[in-house]
Order: sequence, then C-alpha cells, then structure tokens
Amino acid sequence: MDKIPVAVIGASGYSGRELLRLLLFHDQAEIACLTSRQAAGRSLAEEQPRFRGCPGADTLRFVEPTMENLQASGAKVAFLALPHGVAHEFAEPLLAEGWRVIDLSDDFRVQDAQAYEAFREHAHPAPHLLPQAVYGLPELHRESIRKASLIACPGCYPTSMILPLVPAVRAGCVRTDTIAVASMSGVSGAGRKAAVPLLYVECNESVRPYNIPKHRHLAEVEQELSLAAGHPVVISFTPHLVPVNAGIATTIYASAAEGAVAADLGKALEEAYADEPFVRLLGEGHLPDTKNVVGTNFIEIGWVHDPRTNRFVLCSAEDNLGKGAASQAVQNFNLMHGLPETEALLHV
Repeated sequence: MDKIPVAVIGASGYSGRELLRLLLFHDQAEIACLTSRQAAGRSLAEEQPRFRGCPGADTLRFVEPTMENLQASGAKVAFLALPHGVAHEFAEPLLAEGWRVIDLSDDFRVQDAQAYEAFREHAHPAPHLLPQAVYGLPELHRESIRKASLIACPGCYPTSMILPLVPAVRAGCVRTDTIAVASMSGVSGAGRKAAVPLLYVECNESVRPYNIPKHRHLAEVEQELSLAAGHPVVISFTPHLVPVNAGIATTIYASAAEGAVAADLGKALEEAYADEPFVRLLGEGHLPDTKNVVGTNFIEIGWVHDPRTNRFVLCSAEDNLGKGAASQAVQNFNLMHGLPETEALLHV
C-alpha cells in the first residue's frame, strides 16, 4: 500500500513538533509538504535539530504556505497546526479543492456561530463551513470522523473534561447544574510564543489560575455535555498554569444524582470505554498521574464518591500536546483513512 501524502501547515509550535514526530514514523503517512513562512527554504533537520537523522528530515524542506506549493506536493490531506483564528484561511480553499482537513485550532470546534462569538468576542470567520465540521473526539464521534472532510480536533482542556463527564451525564449519575472543574496544565499549553508571563522566571516555582470565569474552551465543553444531557449544560472552570513542560491534570466535582452511587458511575464509564484503546480507566479510588501519560495518546481516568458532600470527584490526566492535540489528530487521520486506529500511537 502506498503511503498517504500529507501536508503539515504551520509546524513551528509545540503541537506541530509533536505532530511531525508522529508522522515521521507513521507507516502509512508521508509528509509531502511542510510549510512555514519563517523557516521557508530550511530543512526540517536544520530548523528542528531534534529530528536530525530521522527518515527524510535532512531532505524535507519548509516552503511558503501557498496553495501553489500545497497543490504541487501531491497531498490531499492537510494538518493545520496553526494559531486560533488563522486556520480558516487555509481550510476554506483546501476544502474547495477536495482536500480533507484536520484542524488543531479551535476555529471549527463550536458548531453554533453565536456561541463561538460569545466566547471569542468576535464573529466566526467562516460560519458556512461549520455544518461540515466534525468534532474530532474519536471516543464520541468515531463514525462521523471516518466520513468527514473537516475535522475539528478538540482542545486539550476539553478532552480532559469531556471524556470523564459524558458517560456520567448520559447515565444520569450527576446533577448537571453542579459541575465545577479545576485543571492544571504545563506551560507548553500556552503555545510557543514570546510573552512575559511565560518566561522561565515567571513560571518556575509558581502556580497561578488564569482566564476565569470564561475560558474560551468552555464553549466546546458545554456543547458536548449538552448533547449528552439532551438539555443545555453550563459549568464552572478554572485553569491553572503549573511549572512543568507538558501534561494536564483535571479534577471534576459534581453532585450525585438522587440515588446514584459510585458503582453506577463506574458502570457508566466501563460501558463507554471498556474497548477504547486510549482510555485507561483506573477504577474507583485510583487517581491518575501526568507522568504516566505525557508523551502518549492515553488519557487516564479515576473517580471517587465523597459521602460527606454527596459529590462525585472525577480525575483525569493526559498530555496536552498528545491526546490534547497532535496524537489525537493522528488518531483522527487513521480513522479517516481506514487504518488501524492505533497506528503510530502505541509508543510509550
């Protein structure tokens, strides 16, 4: 079987680097085009020395991100590893030319243009594309992903919240009007940019909350929880920046529905994820640790019931650059092309 030629548009960020690492060793994918305005003309090995000696890294060169260069590559699949608000500029012409697009930004995650505007505080730049976008969380939308032309890969925080919560909400284990979430993310989650709050001396030996009470990722979380519940769901969310490179630890609090016990929550999670290759259910009373998932596409989920408050506490851990971004994008690529879902993703 010939390898599938792909284009990676914008690969200078942390998620883009992780995406390249996975694609370079993917048995069925070949990077046919790699774009970057800043690095145009340089080889991948020159621009990102960590890839020296990897297959093709010395000969694969960055090019300007133009439609002419993309079409000349022979690829028909594009990964958009671009900043939020920029991806739509490429998605629209690529889709018009029959490409399949896997977007790692948040441009197409929220299906309702008004909800997008409420959280982003500006109008959606391409609302006519929203009906064809599929929310790329394989555990929830696998069959739609297989047929999609435009995949909106979930955010890192949303993945860590949605996967533990959706089975609980669907099974009626929790009161949806009581959900509150606190998450801690490594600094790479803020992106690779020059910003004073992200300097080493600003982040090291410090933990701080940010973007409360209305983090932009809430829109997609509430979208997926509302679909699961069958009615609108609104939650509270507080993200924190912690001085590690990568990883997300999320803690979710929700009051138990009348009569619901820990065994009901455990059953709901088992029924949802028992056969999922990248969801590790740790069981009641066993809690996740980011050191066990960083560098992988796995998410770990544990839970407890607090009888004093009658609340369920669900905890998850994932790699914000992996299951929260690049490796989840590759998981979607595999599904879209009829490949084993785990292809290139079982390295731990």
